[in-house]
This record gives sequence, structure tokens and C-alpha cells, in this order.
Amino acid sequence: MKYVALLSFFIGIFAGCTPGPNEKQYTIGFAQCTNGDEWRKAMQESMEKELSFHPGVRLILKDAHDDSQLQIRQIRELMDEGIDLLIISPNEAEPITPLVEEVFNRGIPVIIVDRRTNSKLYTSYVGGDNLQIGRTAGQYVGELLHKQGNVLEITGTPSASAASERHSAFVSALKAYPGIRVVATVNGDWERKYVMPRLPAVLKAHPETDLIFAHNDRMALGAYLVCKELGLEHRVKIVGVDGLSGASGGIQFVQDGVFAGTLLYPTGGEEAIRTALKILRKEPYEKENILGTLVIDSTNVHILKQQSEKIVSQQHDIHRQQERIQEQTRLYTSQQTVLYIVGASLLAALAFALIAYRSLRQNRRFSRTLEKQNAEISAQRNRIAEMADQARESTEVKLRFFTNFSHELRTPLTLILGPVDELLAAPDLAPSHRKDLEVVRRNARLLLKLINQLMDFRKIEVGKMPVRIAEQDLVDFIRKIIPAFEKTARQRGIQLRFLPSEARIPVWFDANLLDKAVFNLLANAFKYTPDQGTITVVLQPAGDSVRLRVEDTGPGISEEEQRHIFEWFYQGKTPSPMSSGIGLALARELVQLHHGSISVRSTPGKGSTFEISMPAGKPALLPDQAEALPAASVAEWTDEERQPEEALPVSAEGSATVLLIEDNDELRSFLARKLGARFQVVEAADGESGLSLAIDTLPDLIVSDVMLPGRSGLEIAEALKQDWRTSHIPLVLLTARSASDQQIEGVRTGADLYLTKPFDPTFLLESLQTLLKNRELVREHFRRELSIDTSVPVTQRTDRKFIQDLTELVEKNLQRSDMSVDELAREMGLSRVQLYRKVKALLDCGVTDFIQNIRLTRARHLLVSEPVTIAEVAYRVGFSSPTYFSTAFKAKYNISPSEFKNLHAQR
Repeated sequence: MKYVALLSFFIGIFAGCTPGPNEKQYTIGFAQCTNGDEWRKAMQESMEKELSFHPGVRLILKDAHDDSQLQIRQIRELMDEGIDLLIISPNEAEPITPLVEEVFNRGIPVIIVDRRTNSKLYTSYVGGDNLQIGRTAGQYVGELLHKQGNVLEITGTPSASAASERHSAFVSALKAYPGIRVVATVNGDWERKYVMPRLPAVLKAHPETDLIFAHNDRMALGAYLVCKELGLEHRVKIVGVDGLSGASGGIQFVQDGVFAGTLLYPTGGEEAIRTALKILRKEPYEKENILGTLVIDSTNVHILKQQSEKIVSQQHDIHRQQERIQEQTRLYTSQQTVLYIVGASLLAALAFALIAYRSLRQNRRFSRTLEKQNAEISAQRNRIAEMADQARESTEVKLRFFTNFSHELRTPLTLILGPVDELLAAPDLAPSHRKDLEVVRRNARLLLKLINQLMDFRKIEVGKMPVRIAEQDLVDFIRKIIPAFEKTARQRGIQLRFLPSEARIPVWFDANLLDKAVFNLLANAFKYTPDQGTITVVLQPAGDSVRLRVEDTGPGISEEEQRHIFEWFYQGKTPSPMSSGIGLALARELVQLHHGSISVRSTPGKGSTFEISMPAGKPALLPDQAEALPAASVAEWTDEERQPEEALPVSAEGSATVLLIEDNDELRSFLARKLGARFQVVEAADGESGLSLAIDTLPDLIVSDVMLPGRSGLEIAEALKQDWRTSHIPLVLLTARSASDQQIEGVRTGADLYLTKPFDPTFLLESLQTLLKNRELVREHFRRELSIDTSVPVTQRTDRKFIQDLTELVEKNLQRSDMSVDELAREMGLSRVQLYRKVKALLDCGVTDFIQNIRLTRARHLLVSEPVTIAEVAYRVGFSSPTYFSTAFKAKYNISPSEFKNLHAQR
């Protein structure tokens, strides 16, 4: 404890050395009538300069833009912000006065600047004496005109106190000069833009005007510009009010001779802030702070300008010095803080060192025990980490085995359903055998359904279940499901009723997913409802949701089982022999994917009611869950990566050749037997041998499993479609992988068809026939292109690229009569046989015929377009003699070259 007391002592010393609290914080609100002119900006700048000496004071500025109602709202906003003092320059006296009195009566000090209100309820006034401004202006004008002349007055807004006071004092002062007459008064609203359109008519009406007095320099400048436009700038004198410094201030205009004079009207910004601080600090202050004025004319303008420039320079220097002081203050504060931290740290380190030394002495007795415990904890932690890794790996292996096992079940199901469907299609099947086969088919399909449910469970578990919603009629949807159970209902005497409350109920849902959920509920109801029972399906809207109820008259469910009935693989105390514990759990997950819910109400002995509740409108988040292929990806698949389907020639025996790649011996044998009825079949048991056979034999069609030893079916598809020798061969992929993203992956590699196991063998045969027909159409298209023009459009498709390159190679060597097929094959990187089979597959002609067609097409063009002889054409297109050329030309076009040339020459 003595060490703690020592530490506290040193900390107390340092705490006593910390600086005292900062200056009290104040918030001042400034309701400005406008900030759009230089005089108002100068007022704000002077306030900010003064505030730079008081960093603890915050100024909130509100600009009313000459709008009294806006200024009233802004004052109330300032009051809501909790200001300590209000500075206001009233836009107009009458509308602002009641609110100023209200602020004052609330106990908030109010300082009036520049313009007064119509009340004495304010704390202080800071500004020039507008009556004194008017009197001084009158006296100066009287002396300037030598007591004789005509004066035109331009006033500010009449409702403003400054304008009314200046006008009355100015007119009163001119009474001392009987020879001076005010010929007209123009309302300038304090702005030059209002003076310039109003003044010309008045000057034209009073050409005798000798001097214009404007209530501020802005209006005075407008008067000067009008006089200059009328050619009166040298005769009419201009006097203004403000006397600001700067390039656009009144002092500069007096020095330039634009104004005869101006009256200094101080902004009072600094004085307003100083008075505000006196009030807030409870220091003595003056209620009326009247700022002095003087006349600025040619006699003193130079001195005043020098003084103002010197003041501005000094203010800049002060501002820079303040910035440096603030910087030094921040640096000092930072260093002081660091010093305190370092000192406190040193003291703390010293104290902790003393404590540590004492603790070290005490803890030496326990060091061996702690080391042993640390070793045990470390060993336990390592064991826990190892067990966690093993658990994760085991879980992943189980899930992988579960998924792969479910996939592999589809292959034997294909071998079961295929032959069974084929046997059931036989017309002479014995009734007893037919009945047995129907039992086999029914149970095989039930097994497939269970496998699909397991796969759906896996998709939901890993978040890969796609949801594609659309607005559909739920009544029609349910009505289409009911017939699937009507036969069972008739056989068991169960009354099955569907009771929709409305004829049509539009709802957003995924028909494929909701179908499984409703089907499972109905199957569950039939499973537990006794013969001669009743099952009722009720559908009705309920506010923002739609409710679907499946009611049965079964044995009911206990409260204990109701709490677990939607759990995966739960079967209850008396499970049905047909129950897998998956259906209801899957139904719940599928409904939740629609942002819906499913519940059960049941009384033992009185039946059960399962209810699905779904949103009536479109769920907000479902579109983001949909795994639809993006439009850009679809376009990319369609236009770029998918290879064109080319027609292939049949074999010499009159049938096409199919390469079958399948690692399952039974399935490969079954498919070979089915395909052998229409095709010649070549078999391969793995990916490597299948790819080699495809390149060596160039079959007409390829059927391949996806999951193969060695190379997978996807790798085979990609390799075949990228190779010129095999890119034209249609490819069909067989797989147990049914997820949409897996199917998209297969199609993107170039597969022409993607079939999911188990599949219908008849559908496979018809699909292969369709692929051959489509290839024949494309082949005819290639032939038509080559018959019209030898150039083939450049595309990104492999087969078109092949024809284009081959055509360019032939045209490049067109004049050579000794050009051979072997040479073309070497240039194209193929063997002679592969080149022949490729051209035969794409164009249904040999390589020699292809070369001949290009030569004759080129010859036909030369005969029409150029003045050449038949012999010249023959040699230019590579024929060994004109006679041979004429014979070949006539054989193709049924007309001799000379007759063809003469025929086109006559046109």
C-alpha cells in the first residue's frame, strides 16, 4: 500500500501542474438583414477579426436576404439552438420589433446594429447616428453648391429606420439653405440595380438637377452610371454614404473623381462583438454606442485612404501574428501534454517497478507452479485447436461425401428408370409383370424425390438455393397441384376439398420452390389421414399476407412433437414407415425463403392444421436472392463463347458416329445399346482416352459424363471447342450435378446440351437427331456463303475462323496449279485426313472441290470485271491449261467461259 500512496502523491503533483480551465464558451447569434453588399461583408469581416482574439466564442450567422419574414424564422431558429446573445440588423423595423421584444423578455441579451427597431426593449445599440448622417450630408451639400442649386435624393427602403432618419435629417438641414431645393426623391431600395432603371426618367423630368445625394455608395455609383449614360457626369455632382476602403469602396470613388464626396458610416462589427462580450461577462457597457462620421472629399481623401490601407495592412499583420500565436500555442499545448504524459509515465513506471520488484520477490515461490500450469494450458489450447481443425475437416468431408453420394445415386437410378420405362412401353407385357414394374418405377421415382429433397437441403444449408419469384395466381397454382392427389383420395375414400376465398389471388412466389412445400404438406396429410377421412385446403387473403391451410382428420400431434416437427430428420415417437423426417423441414425452409412462415395447430385425436403465411405484396429482398444469370453474362455466352452448331456428314455406312465417354460400365453399356439403334458408337471409359479418340476419329457427335477419371467432361468440352479439328462436333454433357450455376458452367465451356441424371433415353436420342439437323442447316449456310463470295465474314467463332483462314491460304496461292492438299494441311496444322474430315463436316465437300470452287468463283469475277482473255483467266486462277479450265467452268455453271463473258458484255 505504501507504493500506491507514493504513486498517488506524484500523480497529485502533476495534476496540480496542469493548466487551468479554458475561457468560458459562448454562442452568439447574428441575424443579418443581407450579406450581399460590400458594407455588410465589411461588417462581418470586422466581427470575425475581433472574434479571432476570443477562440472560445462561436458566431452563428443567418442571412435573411432582405426578407423580413425569413429573418423572423431565422431568429427563432437561433433561439432554438440555445444562443447566449443575439445581434440583429433589422431588415425592416415594424415587422421585426415584436420578435426582438420577445427575445429580450426571455432574458436573452439583444444588440441592435445599424438599423433600429420601433422599441426601446433591447440591451444595446451599436451603429452610426443616421440623423447625424443626414444633417452632415445636408450641411456638406449646402456648402458644396455654395448655397444655391437643385438636389435629387435617392433613398433606401422607406420602411427601414436608417432611410427614414437620413431623409428627414437631410431635408431638415437643407432648410438652412433657402437657395437649395430638393427637386425629386427616388426610392433606390439600397441597391444599384433598382436605381438605374428608375433614375433616367426623373433626370429627364428635372434637367436642372445639380447634385444627387444617395443614402449609400452603391446607389451613388448607380446614379453616376446613369449620369454618364446621359452625358451629365461632369455637371451633376454625386454624394454617397458609407466611405468604405478598397478598390470598389467610396473612398476610391472620391479619389477617382466619380463622387464629389461620401460620408463615413462605420460598420460597427468590432464594436458589436466587444459590447457583446462585456454583456456576457457582466462587465459595464453603454446602451447607446453611437459611431462617429465625417465627410470624405478631395480635401482629405488621400490621408484617409493612406490610413485605411495602413489599417488593412496592420490587420493582415495582426492576423498572421494570431495564426503564428495559435500555432505556437498548439505546439506548446502538444509539448506540454507530451511532457505530462512522459512525466506521469516515468512516475508510473517507477511505481510499477517498485511494485513489480516486491511482487517478484513474492512470486518466486509460485514460479514453478505457474510454469507447469502454463504448459498444461498451452497443451490444452493446442489440443483444442487440433480438435477444432479435425472437426472442421470432418464436417467438410462428411458434407462432401454426402453431396457426392447423392450425386452418384442418380446414375443407378438412370439405369433403373430407363429399362423400366422401356419395358412398360412394350405392348405385350404380362399384367403381373406390368404391376411389378410399376411398383419398381414408383419406388425409384420416390427414391429420386428423396434424393432431390436431400440436395435441396444441402443447397439451403450452404445458402445456394436460387429463388426466382414472379407474380402468379396462387389459386390456379394450388388447383394444378390438387389433381396429383385425387387418384389416391379416390382409392382410399378420402374427401379432398380445395376452398379458395376468392377466384384469383395474385402473389409473388417461386413456383418451383412453393410447389415442393405445398406438395410435402399434402403428402404429409395423406400419410397420416385414415381411409374415409377428410383433407381440406383453404386459401384466403389476410391483410398484408396470404394464408394457405392444409387441414386433416388424422390422429393429431402432441404438444411435445409440435415443438420439433419442423426440425431436420425428426420423425416423432411413432414415425411412419414412409417418413424420412425431411419433408416438413424442407417445406419450412422453402417458405422462409419467400419471407413467409409455417406453423402447426393440432389436438391429439382431432387432426392437424398446417398453415403457410406469405406476404401478399412483392418481398423487398427476394430479387437480391435470385440466382438468375445476369443479362451481360447471357449475352456473352450466346454471342462469344458458345460454339456454332455445325452439321456433320453421315458415315459411309449411312449412319453418324457417336463417341460415348462414361466411366460407369453399366451405364455406358446401356447407353451404347440405346444409341446403337441409330448411330455407330465408339466408347471410352475416361477423359484422356475420350479426348484422344475424339481427335483421332472426329466423330459426328460426342456424349460425355461430367465427372470422369483423368480429365473431367468440362475440361474435355473446353479442349474440343478450342481445337480447329474438333470445334464443329456437337457435345452433350451428362451429369448428376443439377444446380443452375453448375449447368451454366457446363454450357459456357461449349456444350451444346446439358442433361441431368436420371434422364429419358428417348429424349437423348431425339436431342442428338436435332443437333445433327441443326448442323446440316449451318453447313448449308456455309456453302451458300462460299457460292456467292469467297470471303467469309470475320467472327470470333472457331469454325468461321477456320473457313476464313483456309480460304485466305487458298487465295494466297491461287495462281499455283501445283498447290496440294498435303501442303494446305501442313499450313493449317492438321493431318491430311483431319483436314478432309473437317472440310467435309463443315461444307459437305472434299478439299480439292473446295479449292476448285474458289478458283472458279474467282474466274467468274475476272471474266465480268476485267478485259482479259480466257487463257489469262485460266492461268491467273491456277488451272494448268485453258482447256481444263473451260471444261471445269462449264461443268459447274453449264455455260462455257466465252459464252459467260459475252453474255455479261452485252448487258
